[in-house]
Amino acid sequence: MCGIWGIFGSDEDLQTYFQKAYSIRHRGPDAFTLTNIEKFTNCLLCFHRLAITDSSGLGNQPMMIKDFPHIITMCNGELYNYKKLRDQYNFNFTSDCDCEILIHLYAYGGIDFMVKMLDGVYAFCVVDTQAKKVYIGRDTIGVRPMYRSYQEQRGFLAFSSEAKGIVDLNCLKTEITPLLPGLYEEYDVGLDGKASFVERKRFHSIEKLPKWADTSCPMPTGDDHAANIRLLFTEAVRKRFMSKRRIGCFLSGGLDSSLVSALAAKFAKENGVKYALQTFSVGLEGSTDVAAARKVAAHIGSEHHEIVITPEEGTGIIEDVIYSLESYDIITLRGSIAMYLVAKYIKEKTDTVVVYSGEGSDELFQGYINFHLASSPEEADEESRRLLNDLYLFDVQRSDKIPAAHGLEIRVPFLDHHLISYVLSIPQQERGPRFGIEKYLLRKAFDGTRLLPDEILWRPKEGFSEGVSSTKKSWNVVLKEFVEDKVTESMMKEAPSLFPFNTPTTKEAFYYRQIFERRFGNHSSWIPYMWWPKWTNMVDPSARGMKHYKKSVHNCDDANSS
Repeated sequence: MCGIWGIFGSDEDLQTYFQKAYSIRHRGPDAFTLTNIEKFTNCLLCFHRLAITDSSGLGNQPMMIKDFPHIITMCNGELYNYKKLRDQYNFNFTSDCDCEILIHLYAYGGIDFMVKMLDGVYAFCVVDTQAKKVYIGRDTIGVRPMYRSYQEQRGFLAFSSEAKGIVDLNCLKTEITPLLPGLYEEYDVGLDGKASFVERKRFHSIEKLPKWADTSCPMPTGDDHAANIRLLFTEAVRKRFMSKRRIGCFLSGGLDSSLVSALAAKFAKENGVKYALQTFSVGLEGSTDVAAARKVAAHIGSEHHEIVITPEEGTGIIEDVIYSLESYDIITLRGSIAMYLVAKYIKEKTDTVVVYSGEGSDELFQGYINFHLASSPEEADEESRRLLNDLYLFDVQRSDKIPAAHGLEIRVPFLDHHLISYVLSIPQQERGPRFGIEKYLLRKAFDGTRLLPDEILWRPKEGFSEGVSSTKKSWNVVLKEFVEDKVTESMMKEAPSLFPFNTPTTKEAFYYRQIFERRFGNHSSWIPYMWWPKWTNMVDPSARGMKHYKKSVHNCDDANSS
């Protein structure tokens, strides 16, 4: 996890930007570099480094190497196939940093070649002082964030890993927007540093197999979809083991994080890692997640940490969470509070820096409980694709920014591009819930492997904010009770005039929105709509209110007999 920040075409003293560049310092606590671009005036690049693959100074960014002095790169991300590409094209590396591959790929084949060859998650900036170009881009799913603002008349371009890095710049008069995933933007740059927009170009989409897949990934064979999913997901976890820092796992005890943790523990043992894999669960006293995670940790032999939180601890950090998350979406925030506390624990109490997580599985494998209500496989498929395309606005924000607030790097194998492309190619009727069981195909892929106990492998879906709850009182109820006397009925009546876009309809939503507006001003458009489960008439976006949630444990015998 790192932070990138840049400005082109400033009319002001560049020193005035120091504090804004420093506002994303949490993303890279190991090194802070602020650099002028020698060939251009009025430009400034900043990089906050979290050293993962190369702890030496050779891995510092902005990165330049003597063979190509005109190319300057910055990248926040992990590029899993950098060694394969380095060896395949005989590139002469000066470091062991994965991000150096950007320079070599760009020098070899240009920007289009570079982006199409990257297997990983990333947000990047490439400056070519010879061609007088600057490129900014983002991975296919948008796992790594990037915000930018461009003023055409002034030739002013600003970008940052988090919006807080460029919000409230005195010179910034145009809208700040998240860069869309799977594309790059190209700008011409004059000697005066002024940027001129050239084009915006898509290089990846979630449905299509990426160019690098045929050379750097195992290829599925035949029609045994469960076996192919097992192959691809196992590889997705394995290649993300790339790190010289200690690796751990968020472990809720649900299917997704349990599969990730079990495979990570397996690879740790196979790779001869000298320390036990650390796993972390979080919840209120009596949490169902904490109890389930304890069983998984015992099964896989991890060094397990249970973080039991109080309602007061959770409600006491809401403003910090909103500032870190840069969002006011209810569902995203509810889950972020617990994640914030467990990430804080990891930073303060352990030496783990890289953390696996199970985000993305529900969108890919139609795991949300409301998918039981879809009228057809076609409708469910359409919703699954929509959620995957919009993940960068919701859960992916949480999975990146909340750990980053504590200097941790998150890794999300369910959002592997190769895995996603394959799963979306499976016939629609095979991907939805079967036998009343959500994510049936994923569970079937690991059935009989003994990777997990059956009671975990076939455990019903439970939302993150529901799983951390006490059996006596839902976490969602705790939050509603907390805001009850902080937002009055008269305030709610004013909501449409105060917040005409995404108008809050509950006191909880109003409370979050007030904080967001106070910290980020008029930037509510960062969240184009509020996440809400489709095909339901619920008044509150909580799985506990859905009929299917209240059913007894699924009949695993029926499921396993198919």
